[in-house]
Order: sequence, then C-alpha cells, then structure tokens
Amino acid sequence: MAEKKTVKKTVKKATKTIQYWGTGRRKSAIARVRLIPDGGGKVVINNKPLEEYFTKGTLQYIVNQPLVETKTTSKYTVMVNVHGGGFSGQAGAVRLGIARALCEADLGYRPALKAAGFLTRDPRSKERKKYGLHKARRAPQFSKR
Repeated sequence: MAEKKTVKKTVKKATKTIQYWGTGRRKSAIARVRLIPDGGGKVVINNKPLEEYFTKGTLQYIVNQPLVETKTTSKYTVMVNVHGGGFSGQAGAVRLGIARALCEADLGYRPALKAAGFLTRDPRSKERKKYGLHKARRAPQFSKR
C-alpha cells in the first residue's frame, strides 16, 4: 500500500506598510508620489535625493511647500517617480502629488492645503503654434516696402 506523506507548508505573512499615494500633473510632467509614515523626513525623486535632483533652491522650496504648510516635514518619507516636461513643471507636479497624498493620509490637512492653493491643478500649458505665424502669437515682421 502507498503511504501518505504529510508535507508541512510554511506560510510567510507579508508585513504591510501603510503607504499613501498621490498623482500630480503640471504642463506635460506627471509625478507619482508615495508617502511612507515612518518619520524619516527624506524626499527621494527618481532614486536621487531632493537636493541632487532639483539643484535650484526655488524648485526645492516648491516641492517642500505642502510638507511645510502641514508641519509634516519629518513625519513622512516621500518617494517620487516623475517624468515628462522640464524641471519647473516637474516641481509643480511633485507639489500637487504630495498635497494629494497628504489629504489621503489625513483629511485634517485638506483645509490648509486648499487655502494655500496646493490642491488645484495648474491648467496652463504651452499654446499651440498657428499657421502663418512664427510661434503661437509671434507674427512675421511687417515690411511697408
């Protein structure tokens, strides 16, 4: 007779870490932001520290605005994947993504972020070029003769 073999299965329980997501868009830049509530206080953009990715102080200031407004600079680690557009558009997209993720983390932050204007997507983008013109509005130089 065939003997039954008993096999013990070990089940690994995955430890879930709470994460909050937010998507930001500005011009043609798209940022996917992830907030991890561990108290690290680091901002990492495309696997680089904030100071290394955005070398201009004004862009670093723009990215940190929602965290400073809600006094959560050292409460969350911010991981960002951003692509498209230029540095200015990317910084605006990251700011919107961080603000949306903070609202997801705690609805108490929403009034302060809304009042500061961080939850509003900036609709301005490049105007298309029209035929007969050099650029969107730049007309050819007028010649009387």
